[in-house]
Amino acid sequence: MKVLITGGAGYIGGTVSRLLLAGGHAVTVYDNLCHSKRSAVAEGSNFIEGDLADKDLLQGTLNDGRFDGVMHFAALIEAGESMQRPEIYFRNNTASTLTLLECMLATGHDRLVFSSTAACYGEPETTPILEDAKLLPTNAYGESKLLVEQMLAWMNRVHNLRYASLRYFNVAGAIEGYGEAHEPESHLIPLILDVALGRRKNIKIFGKDYPTKDGTCVRDYIHVQDLAQAHLLALESLTEKSRVIYNIGNGQGFTVLEVIESVRRVTGKEIPVEELPRRDGDPAVLVASSEKIKRELGWKPQFSELDAIIASAWDWHQKRYA
Repeated sequence: MKVLITGGAGYIGGTVSRLLLAGGHAVTVYDNLCHSKRSAVAEGSNFIEGDLADKDLLQGTLNDGRFDGVMHFAALIEAGESMQRPEIYFRNNTASTLTLLECMLATGHDRLVFSSTAACYGEPETTPILEDAKLLPTNAYGESKLLVEQMLAWMNRVHNLRYASLRYFNVAGAIEGYGEAHEPESHLIPLILDVALGRRKNIKIFGKDYPTKDGTCVRDYIHVQDLAQAHLLALESLTEKSRVIYNIGNGQGFTVLEVIESVRRVTGKEIPVEELPRRDGDPAVLVASSEKIKRELGWKPQFSELDAIIASAWDWHQKRYA
């Protein structure tokens, strides 16, 4: 297959690029490098530096490539920031995706795998969360992704655009030679690993008064390799399926304090903690049910233990700064 990957210089897009290339597929990465570097682009891929808002460049890329499918990762991803600057999330995540959809329709491309988010659910009524749960985001990031899902449903209905929307939970871990390196970094596990490496003095906990067993938020952590495999299966499924929506998660919830304890076990390092007030828009508990994609596509995640996920990330971070 020939696949266009928007945001392919990022953490998840870069992992998917590498797995596709290892499987003998042709990959074109389209990325503006706003939160990454040229060195993050997978060796062996074709790279185009560009913004999704650049309609002429994007449409030209699609025309030249004649791709079998598009995987769309390019987005701003910080829930906290989205509650301070919601306008840039709707511009980058929602409006720019509309530009991508317009370009796909104009060039006859009809298969898209969309990087969605568990933030579409907001505060769930029950856990684990099923795909038919209410969609009530508590932050602008989740809303910006939910608006894309709504656009996709209409594009499917009116234009027969085939799509898979994958609602991620918290992604972590690393594959050989490639891991999580956001610029700037704001995700919990790499931040704690920075403390273990002596690059930060402590890890900040935002809120200890949530209705959970230790007062900190509960999240579901999925290994990036398992997530990437789900994308490949989703793209293949669009040969027969017109529209699919799947949760991608581990099915287990861990509090922030439990994640810190796991890093302490894996690294053998002390991890000082600084307690701060809650951030706006953070749901207390987000845990997935991924039984639907397991049942329908045969997805089988290989990493179920949090310590194993963190160990792969720890190995990557040590080598990264060696």
